[in-house]
Amino acid sequence: MRIVFMGTPDFAAASLQKLIDENYNIVGVFTQPDKPRGRGMDMAFSEVKTLALENGLTVYQPTTLRDGAALAQLKALQPDLIVVVAYGKILPAEILNLPPLGCINVHGSLLPKYRGSAPIQWAVLNGDRTTGVSTMYLAERMDAGDVIFSAETEIGERETSGELFDRLMDMGAQLLHKTLCAIAEGSAPRTPQNEAEATYTTMLDKSMCPIDWTKSPREIGKWVCGLQPWPVATAEIAGDTFRIFEVEATENRTGRAPGSVVSAGKAGIEIACGTGETVLITQLQAAGKKRMRAADYLLGHPIRVD
Repeated sequence: MRIVFMGTPDFAAASLQKLIDENYNIVGVFTQPDKPRGRGMDMAFSEVKTLALENGLTVYQPTTLRDGAALAQLKALQPDLIVVVAYGKILPAEILNLPPLGCINVHGSLLPKYRGSAPIQWAVLNGDRTTGVSTMYLAERMDAGDVIFSAETEIGERETSGELFDRLMDMGAQLLHKTLCAIAEGSAPRTPQNEAEATYTTMLDKSMCPIDWTKSPREIGKWVCGLQPWPVATAEIAGDTFRIFEVEATENRTGRAPGSVVSAGKAGIEIACGTGETVLITQLQAAGKKRMRAADYLLGHPIRVD
C-alpha cells in the first residue's frame, strides 16, 4: 500500500513515527511551509518535516493545494491512500478523490462532537469527563466524513490540555495503525456521523485568558487547565495581572463579590467565586518573573485582604 502522509505539528509527527516504525510504504510527506519561530524569528521546520528528513522521506511543502501543482505531485506519487493528521490545509475534491483507498484523518475528539480546531482544549475547557480520538474518511465538509474507529479515555480532573494532548497524540498514532491494518484487510468499517449530534469548536486566542470569577470553582479550575500550555489563564489581583497555572477548590463559603481576595497566605491566594464558594490560587506567574507557588510569591509581595 503506497501512502502519502500529510501533517505538520507534533501531534501529526507521532502518527508519522508510528507509520515509520511499522514499516509502511510512505512515498511522500506533505507539510506546511517553513515558518519563523522563536525570539529571533528564524525559519524553522515543522515537526513532521524534521522527522521525515531524518528518515529519508521525500518532503513536499506546497503553499496551496488548489493551483494544480500539488495535485500533479500527488498523481506522480500514485498513492493508494492519503493519511492526514493536523495538516492545516483543507483538501480539495480532486485530491480527496485521487487515491483508490481514499483519504483518512486522525481527529482529537469522539466525532461528531468537537469538529474543527482545538477539540482537545475545548474538551477540558468545557469540563468533559471523557474524550478520545477518531479516525475517519475525509469528506469535503470539515470533519464530517464516515468514522472508522474511535478510542475513548477519561479526562483527569486536574489534567491540563497539554497533558491530555500528549496522551491523545499517542492514542491517535495507535488508532491510525489499527485503521490501516483494517483498510489493508478490507475490513475497515464506515459509520456515518449523526449530524444532529455534531458540535463545532473554534481556535483559542488571548481574549479567553481572563478568568471569569462568576463561575463555579470546577468551571474555573477547568478553564485554568484548558488554557495550558497556551494561552494560559490570567487574573488581575491587587492591581497586578498574573498568569494562573493552578487553582484548587476549597470548602469555604463567602459573601464577598466574585473576584475578591478572601485570604492570602501560606496556602495561596483565596478568591471568591460567583457561587459563594472560593478557590485557592496555588501556582502563578507575575510579570517578568518565573512561575512559582503563590505562597512563595506572597513572601516578598504580600497582598492585603480588605
